[in-house]
Amino acid sequence: MVKKNDLIEFEIKEVGFPNKGKAVFEEQNIKFKGGIEGQKVQARVSRKRKGYIEAKLVNVLEKSPLETEISCPHFGFCGGCTYQSLSYENELKLKERQVKALFEQEGLDINFLGIEKSPVVGGYRNKMEYTFGDEEKDGPLALGLHRKGRFYEVVNVGNCNIVDNDFTTILAAVLNYFQELNTTYYNKRSHSGFLRHLVVRKALSTGEILVNLVTSSQGELDKETFIDRLINLSTVGKITGILHTTNDSLSDVVKADKLDLLYGKDYIIEEMLGLKFNISPFSFFQTNTFGAEKLYSIAREFAGDIDDKIVFDLYSGTGTIAQIMAPVAKKVIGIEIVEEAVEKARENAKLNNLDNVEFIAGDVLKAVDELKEKPDLIVIDPPRDGIHPKAINKIIDFNPEVFVYVSCNPVTLVRDLKVFIERGYKIEKVKCMDQFPRTPHVESIVLITYCGFGKE
Repeated sequence: MVKKNDLIEFEIKEVGFPNKGKAVFEEQNIKFKGGIEGQKVQARVSRKRKGYIEAKLVNVLEKSPLETEISCPHFGFCGGCTYQSLSYENELKLKERQVKALFEQEGLDINFLGIEKSPVVGGYRNKMEYTFGDEEKDGPLALGLHRKGRFYEVVNVGNCNIVDNDFTTILAAVLNYFQELNTTYYNKRSHSGFLRHLVVRKALSTGEILVNLVTSSQGELDKETFIDRLINLSTVGKITGILHTTNDSLSDVVKADKLDLLYGKDYIIEEMLGLKFNISPFSFFQTNTFGAEKLYSIAREFAGDIDDKIVFDLYSGTGTIAQIMAPVAKKVIGIEIVEEAVEKARENAKLNNLDNVEFIAGDVLKAVDELKEKPDLIVIDPPRDGIHPKAINKIIDFNPEVFVYVSCNPVTLVRDLKVFIERGYKIEKVKCMDQFPRTPHVESIVLITYCGFGKE
């Protein structure tokens, strides 16, 4: 009889989205996080549930036949990636199977158009949020990503292959600088220390780089020396802005109690699909610029003919989709709860000379009640939690002929799609876009059309 804390060994039979493994041990179903189909692993029993056992992976005893490469030296220690040991072709096939399985489990019959690969697999990220800490207790200062399965330990990631080489250059320079000074990092247990995070953003189309050092108020930064160390680096892109954020929050998130511009400007300009986007330190922007071009091109294609039509863009963020639709639409209205994102969306609309776009700051749940226009098309791009259960019927009540649903979480997507079907709509087609190579995440784009009942 298996008990809590027992070590057990088994072969992983299936990995569902998002990276949820399933196996069988002594005729008992095992569920756990992580792993790759075909691996033989050792796991520790963490909890017994009715009908299955929860476990935590401890060791990989034997690789999966799917694991044909390891292209990153940090794989297995760093918590940033999951599928570094797969060929990219096998990674795409795995993600495609996972998404299709979710639709099948819910009994949703779909016209599945497969998965679009990322135009760039290595060095695709345009933003990285690094953490200061140590790789082992009382060890030297480290700067990188959290260690796999650990909250307090950090892995130096000097050879990370999902970021541009300029990120690596900046990371090394900042780490060396503070190591020379023996500067303390912020300890999340004692809440003491100075260095917290380093956030680097690079506009991959223009080469502009924004560096944001995040610290507590428990120390002093030699601003002139820090600036000099950075701007004299040999980077391919150009560092156009350096910022210092002071954050005394107890939580391990990047937020600003105070934000100082040390050098240059506090934003970068990215270009995508013929449009320009002003990206500030805390703006949301898709982390894979060239992948986002494909993602939004698919959404635009699914939308069809929108000449002289009214479009709603719900959960509009910094207004990327709205501005892609605007050049041919009669009017586009975006709704976004984050006020800074709305301000940035308005700035970007002016930057792109678009005068038929309106952005509203507010919660979609409440803001849709104030809309007077009747939309021909509604684009929905919600956060990972999907559409708020109280908002979804309000949205469907607008009764447009077409919805385009862009989702970063197929689990909540299939949940929401069932409501659309109940209300008289049908799923025309589904396509996936691999926005996040080497990770378990994937985007999905769905075309939803009215099919003749349930409409007022």
